[in-house]
Amino acid sequence: MAESTAQTFVFADLASYTALTEIHGDEEAVRLVEDYCAAMRRLLPEHGAHEVKTIGDALLVRVPEAAQAVRFGIRAAREIGGAAHGFPSVRVGMHHGPAIERYGDYFGRTVNIAARVSALAGAGEVLVTDDVVRAAGEVERVRFIERGRHPLRGIEDPVVIYLASAGAQESPEGLPIDPICHMAVDPERAAAMVVHEGVHYFFCSLHCVRRFASEPEQFV
Repeated sequence: MAESTAQTFVFADLASYTALTEIHGDEEAVRLVEDYCAAMRRLLPEHGAHEVKTIGDALLVRVPEAAQAVRFGIRAAREIGGAAHGFPSVRVGMHHGPAIERYGDYFGRTVNIAARVSALAGAGEVLVTDDVVRAAGEVERVRFIERGRHPLRGIEDPVVIYLASAGAQESPEGLPIDPICHMAVDPERAAAMVVHEGVHYFFCSLHCVRRFASEPEQFV
């Protein structure tokens, strides 16, 4: 067992995976997780990133360079999550620091904080700590937008969180997101569209439409 040098640990998972499973069933949910993991793995070599493990629909990745971790996270959220009709959104959280390595797995405060930060992220968001921002420095075409200090479960002191946001010129505008299961929806292939308080919402299935119609205030 040995403590690693400081590096960035990234947790990425599918937004609203439980709702997705309820609506689309276990087999479809498993297929989506497999497709998601395969797509994520294709991005790893370009960013010097290494898969540590999968935990359900979550993938833990370590990246030696913080700037590369930020680029990887943004690509995961923008190019994989919600990039195609019928594919769910991805959310990402990361923290930079040392961790304990044992038999290829990593443990410790840095990994714990990364997991807690990812749980704060919304669909399509990439949240990073101030340690990541300091380690990454200036990242081309990326803005860090402060989200304030957040208490994290099991962590003694609140942590300053930033949203890592890429410029619109970096990739095409994403598809609308179903507010119930967070699937990307091509408007031309949507099961339905609902206008609520002047906003257009697109749905992947009639089941999602019914859920939204029953309690829209929960999903807007």
